[in-house]
Amino acid sequence: MTIPADTFPTLAAVARSPAELRRLPVERLGALADELRAYLIHTVATRGGHFAAGLGTVELTIALHYVFDTPHDRLVWDVGHQAYPHKVLTGRGERLATIKQKGGLAPFPTRAESEYDTFGVGHSSTSISAALGMAVAAAQRGEQRSVIAVIGDGALTGGMAWEAMLNAGASKANLIVVLNDNDMSISENVGALSHYLARILSSRTYAKMREGGKRILEQMPTMRELARRSEEHLKGMVLPGTLFEELGFTYNSVVDGHDVRELVRILGNLRASKGPQFLHIQTRKGKGYRPAEEDPIKWHGPGPFDPASGTIFKEAAKGPAYSQVFGDWLCDMAARDERIIGITPAMREGSGLVGFSKQFPDRYFDVAIAEQHAVTFAAGLACEGLRPVVAIYSTFLQRAYDQLIHDVALQNLPVVFALDRAGLVGGDGATHQGSYDLSFLRCIPNMVVMAPADENECRQMLYTAATLPGPAAVRYPRGQGPGAKIAAEMTALPVGKGEVRREGRSGLLVLAWGAMVEGAMAIGDRFDATVVNMRYVKPLDEALVLQLAGRHRAMITIEENALAGGAGSAVTELLAAEQYSLPLLSLGIPDRFIEHGSREDCLAMAGLDTASLLAAADHWWATLTAGPARARIMVP
Repeated sequence: MTIPADTFPTLAAVARSPAELRRLPVERLGALADELRAYLIHTVATRGGHFAAGLGTVELTIALHYVFDTPHDRLVWDVGHQAYPHKVLTGRGERLATIKQKGGLAPFPTRAESEYDTFGVGHSSTSISAALGMAVAAAQRGEQRSVIAVIGDGALTGGMAWEAMLNAGASKANLIVVLNDNDMSISENVGALSHYLARILSSRTYAKMREGGKRILEQMPTMRELARRSEEHLKGMVLPGTLFEELGFTYNSVVDGHDVRELVRILGNLRASKGPQFLHIQTRKGKGYRPAEEDPIKWHGPGPFDPASGTIFKEAAKGPAYSQVFGDWLCDMAARDERIIGITPAMREGSGLVGFSKQFPDRYFDVAIAEQHAVTFAAGLACEGLRPVVAIYSTFLQRAYDQLIHDVALQNLPVVFALDRAGLVGGDGATHQGSYDLSFLRCIPNMVVMAPADENECRQMLYTAATLPGPAAVRYPRGQGPGAKIAAEMTALPVGKGEVRREGRSGLLVLAWGAMVEGAMAIGDRFDATVVNMRYVKPLDEALVLQLAGRHRAMITIEENALAGGAGSAVTELLAAEQYSLPLLSLGIPDRFIEHGSREDCLAMAGLDTASLLAAADHWWATLTAGPARARIMVP
């Protein structure tokens, strides 16, 4: 696919590189913005992808690449959903329709894809820290370059962003932070006065006067204090920037983020400024496409859609997604137990908490993008006798590992972790794959770790977790399960006990966890093998494993988790400790990052789709049953 020059003439002419963009007269940037926005709508409609956030950053992206000499000047994006316009303007527009697909463009900025992607992002609130590191590195090397961090308002709710702000303000590094505020936090637009102050406060004249005045007042302590108080009083009345000034930044007031010429003017002034600079712009998510403007949450990451009608095309679901199973369980559980509290770090829709937030608003807490706080907040609730349930994606729990250990597990507090998107998630790629939770949870004392094989088992495991005296995690994959009938009643499962799903006669034993049970059953049918739905990673059903190992000739373990330290490792450790010796094949996510594609693509890349599992078992079993190896495994 190419960018049609007859439909998008300006965009087609400049999309090869920002150098082409910088040749345009500033008067043509508005037309370019219109074309770029139309191209995003046209392209994302065909395949789906992150949508509303990118529509809101069109003018900002154009202005940044127009003013700054990228990639020599470093541009660091936060919350990579904003970066589709950036990809288009840096030579990747013709491949935008491939985004999130196997072999296509990455869903977020990634250093391996383009020199313009100066820092890989996927998790939020990282841009200021990374940009500060780049700014300090430039100073260390004596290099003259600008460094700009673009952070969305949601990302500024993350504690890491504020840690970076504190460090940056104290460092006096030459760093520009652009806050893309889209009417959801920080402040309201204060109108014409704000625009006037932004122009004045970002001007070179103002900067020289301000710094010169400071030097003079340094010699006059009394007048210096009076001036400082007067300046703070004035800014406190007319600007929301006193806080940022106190952190050491020069604050530039709210600017219309869709006025590309104004952005060019102010960014040009900031480029020549020294020290930490903070530019606060106001944008609208979904800008230019009315359905996305009216419901930016729905249009955050739609599938393919009809641009004319705004109809999003969805495949008919064969059953409820695991997120819905969790949400329904939480509502049912909360109706039964008034101690239940629901917590999410800014993932209400994705985690299935919309219904709970409406039915139990006083027991629902969205703590923003603050995973560390979410876990310790839950610990505090548990200390006082409540039963908190933390709904969090597997990939995001990684950010709260210290709190999980020290604040929850060490104190043996009854916190339930509902780990959505565990295993391979598909289009969001390596930054979002839930590949490690079994490994990093299994080594923590007091933790109970469960992996359901189907939707009903997920419901019952969540209930089991809520009845335990200490912390427990239930990890389940993205999307739909195999379609098991979900029982309305809730029954606690025996802790640490697996379930034999199939008795075989070939001497082959297959142990599987979670979503991998379905593939394990295919192996069982192919080889007449015994298949066990292990259910628990911790505590492992040691008695069942040893009993079955004693009467089988070979064993396969299958998990949708990194092989290193995962469930298969637990079995290996058990067999070694008990001095059992039998051939063992462990299948799981290999020791590499699995890139983006559909969930089915990712499973195939990891060798965990049913066809790959059968092929691996075929090859291994053929090797074992041929030649000298045959005698070794034929001994019961």
